[in-house]
Amino acid sequence: MKLVTAYIKPERLNAVKQELYKRDIFKMSVTNALGCGQQKGYHESYRGVEYEVNLLKKLRMEIAVNDEYVTQTIEGIIAGAATGSIGDGKIFVTNLEQCIRIRTKENGELAVG
Repeated sequence: MKLVTAYIKPERLNAVKQELYKRDIFKMSVTNALGCGQQKGYHESYRGVEYEVNLLKKLRMEIAVNDEYVTQTIEGIIAGAATGSIGDGKIFVTNLEQCIRIRTKENGELAVG
């Protein structure tokens, strides 16, 4: 089992979801996040005062999958999130030690589904 965590641009969420749905991946968790990478933010002026905005809005997607779905999940995220410009995001894949479905008490690969 793996936990696939992706940081993507908020406007690419629908495209990523559609690509994942095409690959039969429906279970995910999405949260708002702030961060900076190579983009390094931008400068704005508000009422004559300059300030730097270096934490940009991103979405964090977490998808727990069984090992046979890892490649499809990564390919789906890339297909939906890629624009070819800086700031498209990152994908992290980590081992998932254990998963337990609370309702049925199933654990392991059965709980991930």
